[in-house]
Amino acid sequence: MTANIQKFRTLSTAVNHSFESRWLLHRYRLLHHGPDTMEELLDRHVVKKEKSLDDDKNELLNRKRLTSSRREALSLYRDVIRATRFFMWANSQGNLWRDVLRENVRKEFEEARFERDPEVITRLLIGGRDALQAALDKLVEKQKQEIEKQRGNSNTP
Repeated sequence: MTANIQKFRTLSTAVNHSFESRWLLHRYRLLHHGPDTMEELLDRHVVKKEKSLDDDKNELLNRKRLTSSRREALSLYRDVIRATRFFMWANSQGNLWRDVLRENVRKEFEEARFERDPEVITRLLIGGRDALQAALDKLVEKQKQEIEKQRGNSNTP
């Protein structure tokens, strides 16, 4: 009987750990639906030398590129807006950082809205993804430090 209980505990611990790791992976993937690598992003957006096509085919190809860029930009915008939910403290003027960040993101995306140069668009997308990832990494690191600090304060008598 004791052996069966031990097997059950081991199995339940493994299932619980598996569930937690899948949940964390799923949560991370919600923030990132873009390309997996920088090479994939560059291949998708950088203009390559091609054989000369007639004007209709060339225009269709440019539309496909712009549609892909638009999709990437919207994905980045949504990811940034989702990430701003984690910034819930106020700045020195009393405004929530979440609201300040959302206003700035909206302004920057509006400024680049009519950009047509694929290289500039790619550079903006890569810079935006890098900035988002860096901000989230710093936020996670700060939260870990705060948790450790709280644990240290609660452990001292």
